[in-house]
Amino acid sequence: MNAPAFDSARFLETVTGAPGVYRMLGAGGEILYVGKARNLKKRLATYFRASEDNPKTLVMRNQIADVQVTVTHTETEALLLENNLIKEHRPRYNVVLRDDKTYPYIRLDEAEFPRLMLYRGRRKEGGRYFGPYPSAYSARETVVLLQKLFQLRQCNDAFFKNRSRPCLQYQIKRCSAPCVGLIDREDYARDSNNAVLFLQGKTGEVMEAMVQRMEQASDRTDYELAARYRDQIQSLRRTAEHQYVSGEGGDYDVVAAAYRAGAACVTVMFVRSGRQLGNQVFHPRVSGEETASELLSAFLPQYYLGRDVPADIVLAESIEDADIVAAALANQSGHAVEVRDAVRGERRRLVEMARVNAEQALALRLAMDAGMRKRFETLQDVLEMERMPERLECFDISHTMGEGTVASCVVFDTEGARKSDYRRFNIEGIEGGDDYGAMRQALTRRYTRLKKGEGLVPDVLLIDGGKGQLHEAEKVLEELQVEGVTLVGVAKGPTRRPGLEQLFLSSKEAPLILPADSPALHLIQQIRDEAHRFAITGHRQRRAKARNTSPLEEVPGLGPKRRQALLKHFGGLQGITRAGVEDLASVPGVSRELAKRIYGLFHAEE
Repeated sequence: MNAPAFDSARFLETVTGAPGVYRMLGAGGEILYVGKARNLKKRLATYFRASEDNPKTLVMRNQIADVQVTVTHTETEALLLENNLIKEHRPRYNVVLRDDKTYPYIRLDEAEFPRLMLYRGRRKEGGRYFGPYPSAYSARETVVLLQKLFQLRQCNDAFFKNRSRPCLQYQIKRCSAPCVGLIDREDYARDSNNAVLFLQGKTGEVMEAMVQRMEQASDRTDYELAARYRDQIQSLRRTAEHQYVSGEGGDYDVVAAAYRAGAACVTVMFVRSGRQLGNQVFHPRVSGEETASELLSAFLPQYYLGRDVPADIVLAESIEDADIVAAALANQSGHAVEVRDAVRGERRRLVEMARVNAEQALALRLAMDAGMRKRFETLQDVLEMERMPERLECFDISHTMGEGTVASCVVFDTEGARKSDYRRFNIEGIEGGDDYGAMRQALTRRYTRLKKGEGLVPDVLLIDGGKGQLHEAEKVLEELQVEGVTLVGVAKGPTRRPGLEQLFLSSKEAPLILPADSPALHLIQQIRDEAHRFAITGHRQRRAKARNTSPLEEVPGLGPKRRQALLKHFGGLQGITRAGVEDLASVPGVSRELAKRIYGLFHAEE
């Protein structure tokens, strides 16, 4: 029996005109769309007017079973609540930003001899921070440059305090060795201050000061020091000319968006102290036709709320709620924030540059998507499927001589790798080197969860291996009653060279060998290699953890202090393994009962 259609007229009679957030729900209670409004009644009325011709709105309106509203005191509160709900529920018809990473900073701490380092996370600790940088690579490149120019230390405090001679960084002229007193506090402070001025974009001031010191050293006939200053000045001058694009001073971001053929792109350019540090490109999920202005309006709260915000955000398009966004960001950051699109001069030039970057990145994404789609279409033909597959999963097993076995599962769709859906499985309870048992356990654990509704069943399941692994996968899927999955075993050819892979299918006796230039083969190789990489990484992490874990940690009631006492008493783990119960019980804090448990860990009961 069909559910009754949503009575929009009756609903609109009861809606308030206050600011707030609305949630449109489907027949199953799922959230279709979340929005905010200065006036809930007026905003919601626009969705149900007879003259509405927006395809996205029409499709969504036909699926609405209910609308829930939450009234807020202010428009700013509505913006914050909308952002939280979008991030939590990721509604189908909202623009959703798929990015939750933190950006790197360069930090100079407050030690006597300040340490220069790359830093991620919230800026709770003391010191001075510079950034954010669009990538760890650009931040790391700047740190290396600062080391060359000013020779500030990067080592941690424990390493720094326990040196008796300079380390390799001093030998390669990346550190002035304050750890062993080869530079005094005053000179080091001057170098660290120059690094700060450089990061603030005041390269000219640094060079002027260095020129003065070079001349003073020359007057004192200290030509070695003068030569060092000369080299630093030359490096600074080259850096100022080539490393950074300079413009107006201040900290600001430039944001532009582009939409075409169902895909969207937003680019953010970072400018700090007048220096352009680079840009970051985002491809938010969209469900229908979006203007650049609508994209920016949806993007800004999702991107900036919860992050450090510059004083100015310059947009390539105007947005309706710029004042609300600015107020919310100012409230979060504790300083005034201006969101504007009317700019001139250097900032206008950067706006155009950001717009061009967004268009080019979108064109590249569409070209890549077209290439990926062609690969999927070719795979459909190769596997003789009725429709094009939309989701592929691939499993691989990794271990070293049967130790630390790990299974990986990677997921691809028509947009490429879906890393949020990747999974690893630590394999337990099988004989070392039993790849069939490992594959059986991993598949069982994976698809038992899917049968419970935790995730999506793939269209194609790739297994790294031949007929044996394929048969194990068939048994598991049959046992769990998982249907509609095309199984493919991917085995390396006789010479194990790429391009000679043999594909084993349940429906065919002989293996299938695709041409080396087949787009379907390239897709299979890509996902197989990614599964292999993901499995090896997990195996190495598990093996490293096992190497760093003492078997004594497995003894109930034996804490770190008693473990330390035992190791000191017997001179190491080997001595403990040779000790008897009486010997173990003689260690202070170790009872006879605990000694028996320790003894039993290393000696099988007779």
